[in-house]
Amino acid sequence: MMKKLIYILIAVLAVGACKVDVENPNTITAATFWKTEKDAQYGVNAVYNMFYKPGTYSRWMWFRLDLTSDEGFSQSPWAELKEWTQFTYNNYNFWEGNSWTYRDCYEAIFRANQVLHNVPQIAFADENNKSRIMGQAYFLRGLYYYHLAVLWGGPNKSLGIVLEPSTPGMQPEGHTETEVFEQAIADFTEAQNMLPTAWQGVDKGRATKGAALAFRAKCYMQLKKWTEAKTDLQWLVDGEGRSFYNLTTNYFDNFSKDKENNVESVFEIQYSDANKAPASDDDFAVDPNLGLNRGQFFAPPGIGWTDGELRPWLVTEFKKEKDLNDNYDIRLKYTAFYHGMEADFPNNTRIYNQVSNAATWARDNWKGRVFYRKYSSEYYRDFDDYYNPTNVRLIRFADVLLMYAECIAQSNGSLSDAVALVDRVRARVNMPALSVNYLSATTNKETFLKRLQTERALELATEGQRWPDLKRWGLLDTQAGIDELKSRDPDFNKFVIGKHNRLPIASNEANNNPNITQNPMY
Repeated sequence: MMKKLIYILIAVLAVGACKVDVENPNTITAATFWKTEKDAQYGVNAVYNMFYKPGTYSRWMWFRLDLTSDEGFSQSPWAELKEWTQFTYNNYNFWEGNSWTYRDCYEAIFRANQVLHNVPQIAFADENNKSRIMGQAYFLRGLYYYHLAVLWGGPNKSLGIVLEPSTPGMQPEGHTETEVFEQAIADFTEAQNMLPTAWQGVDKGRATKGAALAFRAKCYMQLKKWTEAKTDLQWLVDGEGRSFYNLTTNYFDNFSKDKENNVESVFEIQYSDANKAPASDDDFAVDPNLGLNRGQFFAPPGIGWTDGELRPWLVTEFKKEKDLNDNYDIRLKYTAFYHGMEADFPNNTRIYNQVSNAATWARDNWKGRVFYRKYSSEYYRDFDDYYNPTNVRLIRFADVLLMYAECIAQSNGSLSDAVALVDRVRARVNMPALSVNYLSATTNKETFLKRLQTERALELATEGQRWPDLKRWGLLDTQAGIDELKSRDPDFNKFVIGKHNRLPIASNEANNNPNITQNPMY
């Protein structure tokens, strides 16, 4: 699989105003690189390499996507880290909470821009291979613009859009959230025209046409362009994509290192424990740590740092309904560690090297708490660390089905068709059709859409989907929405409407570029 490939970081010298006639023969430069097909392949691999940087998906991105939402929070002894999940942003330059992720998103875009700028001039024996490399670069650039818009985008022209390799002193014009989403849409559009429907062999796991369409649909949905999003999702569900995607029989297959790149995966990050290099911010490491760091930060006390944990309402919501065999929803088992878990499911006493029982949950630092389970390594070893090899499924087919249902309802399509898509997701885990316990959700559009909010939480909890969902549903824009979120997550008592819908732009960035505007109320 692709995770077995060696990811090579490319350092291309940026030439400033002063020219120095000294050349290091061991250094790759723009003049000596970007000559061959292999150079082009290394170039796009360097963009994928950003998945292993702590500022993105291996570590800090989850603090922004999961802990800021009503699903998670922090009681970390690291005060500033905890405050950044409580909408208390005193230092806009806080590295781990803001600047690092922002910086790494733009570094990934810089690397993608190098590919898009240089590869067209390289001669390929097969032009299809060139197109595929370009398509991957467009996809990856679009992915990072999507997350920039989700996390920092607002009505002000606060985010730069850079479409060529940046140079020292460049000060890009600022753009609104809508404009950044539109740029991501343009990138995904190019990508879906260039990418294959599937990859084989060691390339399995690279971006595909289906991945580009799914993420383009996410962008359209954030812009409330339901019809356009529905068209993209239709390709995956009812069109050509139906030959490649489906739900796995076993829900847990989506979080196991042994069932990766399966039929439900639309796009996933390839993690590995093959190289246990330091989990550092060494930008020029040729052979980086390829592991997922998330479990080390979210595991229970005595196992990990426990910088993030779950709000108990998720467990309560799961337990409101039994499956067709009068058992609890199996998704609860694989989502959380919680008091009483051993009684709710058979063979469910293990919490890494701990045992779930009354004594464990009576400990002062465990009592009343709920801990992350998805993407942990508890299912095969007694510890977590910086080298978890479990792939992160950034988007899977269950998400696509639920998005498709939302778009059908929002575009005034057949409500019965939308309900059937939700029922398909529920049936995989043996839950009854919506009509059994939520009949009104099958006959009324608004009731259905509200129920869909819960269905997405139950299926996708702790997978980084909740924050963009809350933004799209408008729950962050009204006092009624904030009151609902407060009832599940007390951190929202500090939420200021119009301000905390987005993160502040790092002060260093805002102060150094007069062409961008700080986000509202910061």
